[in-house]
Amino acid sequence: MTYLDAASGEPLHPAAREVLLSAYDEGWADPARLYRDARRARMLLDNAREVVAAAVGARPDEVTFTGSGTQACHVGVLGALAGRRRERAGSAASDGVLVTSAVEHSAVLAAGAWHFRRGGRHETVGVDVTGVLDVAALAQRLGRGDVDVVAVQAANHEVGTVQPIAEVAGLADEHGVPLAVDASQTLPWGPPPDGWSVLAGSAHKWGGPAGVGVLALRRRTRFRSVLPEDERGSGLVPGFENVPAALAAAAALRARREEAAALEQRLRPLVDLIRERVAVVVPDVEVVGHPTQRLAHLVTFSCLYVDGEALLTALDAEGFAVSSGSSCTASTLRPSHVLEAMGVLTHGNVRVSLSRDTSQADVERFLHVLPGVVAQVRAQLGAERL
Repeated sequence: MTYLDAASGEPLHPAAREVLLSAYDEGWADPARLYRDARRARMLLDNAREVVAAAVGARPDEVTFTGSGTQACHVGVLGALAGRRRERAGSAASDGVLVTSAVEHSAVLAAGAWHFRRGGRHETVGVDVTGVLDVAALAQRLGRGDVDVVAVQAANHEVGTVQPIAEVAGLADEHGVPLAVDASQTLPWGPPPDGWSVLAGSAHKWGGPAGVGVLALRRRTRFRSVLPEDERGSGLVPGFENVPAALAAAAALRARREEAAALEQRLRPLVDLIRERVAVVVPDVEVVGHPTQRLAHLVTFSCLYVDGEALLTALDAEGFAVSSGSSCTASTLRPSHVLEAMGVLTHGNVRVSLSRDTSQADVERFLHVLPGVVAQVRAQLGAERL
């Protein structure tokens, strides 16, 4: 099987594997206790925080480990909203405006929906056909003066488009609004731009163990966790920290950063090759996302007259693990909200994301097999002559 779904999660990095195994022996104790083994676990947890803090441009005491990247987004966005709510003396506890891009990860949009169900407001700002945020529209919305939190992802998880976070951060600062950034897709490649108030990441995106998220919170940011209080996790996320997994996540992030420049130099030309060739070898296909302002390892295209689920299944049978931006299944029949917001073809969508192990031969074989697979699926649907 050729794995081409790194944007969903990387295989465990060798550096993480080595640390994880040793940490189970050294970091098993409760880091909140005072005896020797607990102090050892606390020292290891603090070390993991230091490594992650250096990678994201924060202080160690601004970093908390969560149960997932999704939980980091939920706690980060909703906690920032709750913190802003406390600033408005005498206002109702239910009000508050969250503004996000229309192409945020479902974790952020779910937080917005949760906020809305409790009486708050969630508004979205559109993107252009390449997936880039409409910064002018965001500036206009912030200018109305009633926004509590703005959330914009560092790069899109479906099409790879990198967002102008530095520009967004400048606008947020100008209007005194905290900025929440989901940096899950970009943290393996480099530090985020300055100006964020809340930052979320997911360890399995950079070869760390699944079930570990990173939440970084600037100390100057007004914040109140929406979860029950606990003496652990700086009061933000309750529960016993998974010290071995946190250490492995930190080790993987540091190792990926050390490899980032070489990986980008190797993978970007392979993605360029896919972008150029797929439109030539497959009729009626649309390559989506920004042509240059994008992640180095990810490319998405949509095939007309093709069912996305059938296409992914057929590619799996040929030995390729890829994913789709669309959630078009027999049970939901819902297209990708990202592609829909961009105004591009939403069905027959394939996302190819290369891992640190992907080779030129893997890409060449994929491009060789793809035309026949698409033709086969179209024939099954009776669409081969359209």
